[in-house]
Amino acid sequence: MTSILERGLGPFAEFLGLELVSADPDGIVATWTARPELHQPYGLVHGGVHCSVVETLASVGAAVWLGDRGQVVGVSNQTDFFRATTEGAMTSRAVPVHRGRSQQVWDVETTDEEGRLVSRGSVRLQNLTSPSPQP
Repeated sequence: MTSILERGLGPFAEFLGLELVSADPDGIVATWTARPELHQPYGLVHGGVHCSVVETLASVGAAVWLGDRGQVVGVSNQTDFFRATTEGAMTSRAVPVHRGRSQQVWDVETTDEEGRLVSRGSVRLQNLTSPSPQP
Protein backbone atom coordinates (compact mmCIF):
# COMPACT_ATOMS: atom_id res chain seq x y z
CA MET A 1 0.00 0.00 0.00
CA THR A 2 1.33 3.46 -0.91
CA SER A 3 1.57 5.82 2.05
CA ILE A 4 0.16 9.33 2.08
CA LEU A 5 3.69 10.71 2.04
CA GLU A 6 4.55 8.73 -1.10
CA ARG A 7 1.34 9.83 -2.85
CA GLY A 8 1.81 13.50 -2.03
CA LEU A 9 -0.69 15.93 -0.58
CA GLY A 10 -2.72 16.39 -3.74
CA PRO A 11 -3.50 19.30 -6.06
CA PHE A 12 -5.50 21.36 -3.53
CA ALA A 13 -2.67 21.31 -0.98
CA GLU A 14 -0.27 22.17 -3.80
CA PHE A 15 -2.44 25.19 -4.68
CA LEU A 16 -2.30 26.26 -1.02
CA GLY A 17 1.49 25.97 -1.29
CA LEU A 18 1.89 23.49 1.57
CA GLU A 19 5.39 22.06 1.82
CA LEU A 20 6.10 19.35 4.37
CA VAL A 21 9.12 20.04 6.56
CA SER A 22 8.77 16.93 8.72
CA ALA A 23 6.24 14.16 9.11
CA ASP A 24 6.06 11.32 11.59
CA PRO A 25 3.32 9.68 13.69
CA ASP A 26 3.87 12.20 16.50
CA GLY A 27 3.74 15.41 14.51
CA ILE A 28 3.65 17.18 11.18
CA VAL A 29 5.29 20.49 10.28
CA ALA A 30 4.61 22.34 7.04
CA THR A 31 5.30 25.79 5.65
CA TRP A 32 3.25 27.86 3.25
CA THR A 33 3.06 31.47 2.11
CA ALA A 34 0.16 33.86 2.58
CA ARG A 35 -0.36 35.47 -0.82
CA PRO A 36 -3.04 37.39 -2.78
CA GLU A 37 -4.47 34.25 -4.43
CA LEU A 38 -5.55 33.12 -0.95
CA HIS A 39 -7.25 36.41 0.03
CA GLN A 40 -10.90 37.12 0.70
CA PRO A 41 -12.42 40.39 -0.70
CA TYR A 42 -10.93 42.53 2.11
CA GLY A 43 -7.36 41.53 1.24
CA LEU A 44 -6.80 39.11 4.13
CA VAL A 45 -6.04 35.39 3.96
CA HIS A 46 -9.42 33.67 3.75
CA GLY A 47 -10.45 31.76 6.88
CA GLY A 48 -11.15 28.74 4.71
CA VAL A 49 -7.45 28.60 3.85
CA HIS A 50 -6.60 28.25 7.53
CA CYS A 51 -9.31 25.58 7.92
CA SER A 52 -7.91 23.75 4.92
CA VAL A 53 -4.37 23.81 6.29
CA VAL A 54 -5.65 22.49 9.63
CA GLU A 55 -7.65 19.72 7.94
CA THR A 56 -4.79 18.74 5.65
CA LEU A 57 -2.09 18.51 8.32
CA ALA A 58 -4.33 16.72 10.82
CA SER A 59 -5.29 14.22 8.12
CA VAL A 60 -1.69 13.64 7.13
CA GLY A 61 -0.64 13.10 10.73
CA ALA A 62 -3.52 10.74 11.39
CA ALA A 63 -2.81 8.79 8.19
CA VAL A 64 0.89 8.48 8.98
CA TRP A 65 0.06 7.13 12.44
CA LEU A 66 -2.61 4.69 11.17
CA GLY A 67 -0.35 3.51 8.34
CA ASP A 68 -1.35 0.33 6.49
CA ARG A 69 -4.16 -0.38 8.95
CA GLY A 70 -6.57 1.78 6.96
CA GLN A 71 -7.48 5.32 5.95
CA VAL A 72 -8.72 8.38 7.81
CA VAL A 73 -11.44 10.93 7.07
CA GLY A 74 -12.15 14.17 8.87
CA VAL A 75 -15.49 14.35 10.66
CA SER A 76 -15.12 17.66 12.52
CA ASN A 77 -12.95 20.74 12.02
CA GLN A 78 -13.08 23.65 14.45
CA THR A 79 -10.67 26.45 13.61
CA ASP A 80 -10.13 29.78 15.38
CA PHE A 81 -8.45 32.86 13.86
CA PHE A 82 -6.26 35.08 16.04
CA ARG A 83 -4.32 37.37 13.72
CA ALA A 84 -5.26 38.69 10.29
CA THR A 85 -2.58 38.06 7.68
CA THR A 86 -2.02 39.29 4.16
CA GLU A 87 1.37 37.95 3.12
CA GLY A 88 4.44 36.19 4.37
CA ALA A 89 5.77 32.84 5.47
CA MET A 90 3.57 30.68 7.69
CA THR A 91 4.52 27.59 9.68
CA SER A 92 1.86 25.09 10.71
CA ARG A 93 2.40 22.31 13.26
CA ALA A 94 0.07 19.37 13.92
CA VAL A 95 0.22 17.23 17.06
CA PRO A 96 -1.95 14.34 18.20
CA VAL A 97 -4.30 14.85 21.13
CA HIS A 98 -5.97 11.41 21.00
CA ARG A 99 -5.25 8.33 18.88
CA GLY A 100 -7.75 5.58 19.45
CA ARG A 101 -9.06 2.47 17.77
CA SER A 102 -11.83 4.25 15.87
CA GLN A 103 -11.02 7.97 16.06
CA GLN A 104 -8.19 10.46 16.38
CA VAL A 105 -8.01 14.14 17.35
CA TRP A 106 -5.20 16.39 16.15
CA ASP A 107 -4.48 20.05 16.97
CA VAL A 108 -2.82 22.37 14.46
CA GLU A 109 -1.31 25.80 15.12
CA THR A 110 -0.14 28.26 12.48
CA THR A 111 2.37 30.99 13.27
CA ASP A 112 3.72 33.85 11.19
CA GLU A 113 7.36 34.78 10.50
CA GLU A 114 7.59 36.46 13.90
CA GLY A 115 6.29 33.39 15.74
CA ARG A 116 2.89 34.97 16.48
CA LEU A 117 -0.13 32.67 16.61
CA VAL A 118 -2.31 33.22 13.53
CA SER A 119 -4.77 30.34 13.79
CA ARG A 120 -5.42 27.19 15.77
CA GLY A 121 -7.67 24.29 14.90
CA SER A 122 -8.70 20.86 16.06
CA VAL A 123 -9.80 18.03 13.78
CA ARG A 124 -11.54 14.81 14.77
CA LEU A 125 -10.93 12.00 12.30
CA GLN A 126 -12.51 8.60 11.81
CA ASN A 127 -10.18 5.64 11.31
CA LEU A 128 -11.53 3.51 8.46
CA THR A 129 -10.06 0.06 8.89
CA SER A 130 -10.80 -3.15 7.05
CA PRO A 131 -12.45 -5.76 9.20
CA SER A 132 -10.22 -8.67 10.11
CA PRO A 133 -10.99 -11.87 8.20
CA GLN A 134 -13.11 -14.26 10.22
CA PRO A 135 -11.76 -17.81 10.69
